[in-house]
Amino acid sequence: MRKHLFAVLAAAAFALAAVVMPAAAQEAQGNGDIGDLPWQVGPAKGKVGDKAVIDVPEGYAFLDADGTRKLNEMLENPPTDAEEYTLAPKDMEWLSFFRFNEVGYIEDKEELDADAILDSVKEGTAESNVERKQRGWETFNIVGWSFKPQYDKQTNLLEWAILAEGMQSHNKVVNYNTRLLGRRGVMEVIVVSDPDGLDAAITQFKKVLPGYSFNSGEKYAEFKPGDHVAEYGLAALITGGAAAVASKKGFFAAIAVFLAKAWKLLLIGVAGGWAAVRKFFAGKKEQPAE
Repeated sequence: MRKHLFAVLAAAAFALAAVVMPAAAQEAQGNGDIGDLPWQVGPAKGKVGDKAVIDVPEGYAFLDADGTRKLNEMLENPPTDAEEYTLAPKDMEWLSFFRFNEVGYIEDKEELDADAILDSVKEGTAESNVERKQRGWETFNIVGWSFKPQYDKQTNLLEWAILAEGMQSHNKVVNYNTRLLGRRGVMEVIVVSDPDGLDAAITQFKKVLPGYSFNSGEKYAEFKPGDHVAEYGLAALITGGAAAVASKKGFFAAIAVFLAKAWKLLLIGVAGGWAAVRKFFAGKKEQPAE
């Protein structure tokens, strides 16, 4: 089976859309740095900090926090305050980012109002575009839901997908978001894909997600009286309201900063076709599971 890898999924309490940037992609391809990152090729077990582990099956690869930091720099993604980890199929049709946000136990009793949530997301994104414009980055328009937020009480999993469009390039991209609730906070996961490939990306991602688990003592069901409980519920995990609660800035200022840092770039062509992909992973051996 051929092994190849291209990227783009991402974690952040809210990451929206991505932009296609062929020139930057060609530059990344030319220096070969992506292949030099410390990819852990499956089958293997990826450690997501000290909070969780994920089985990396054959056909997938995992990057630790150091490697993901370098990958974000290469993709022109803003730095985040928390350590991120990357999981991707080796054909690089999508890429996912995992990061843990220790905000406390999220009570899941809230009913989700999709229309009100989308209005908040649009307003926050408009604010974040101010900072993106100052940095010389692509600004974004929220087109709408690719699918509306839904929460599974059995798995304590919140998911949604938003379609966004670059205002300058007019490229569309979808960020699929998952929030995995734990005892002391939430694992934020983002999958970025070309809109046409979203369904396939989500299907693949959901096949590997059962290999994810919080470490013992960190599971949602292991909550104990006296544990810290977050000041907000599920909707705030989507809108960025959690950032505002934790910040001394004004509500929308905090959300703007939060969203501006949460964008992930999709660089179509980073892999540059099968030849470049083979080059990236030439000599990389399968890592035995621990």
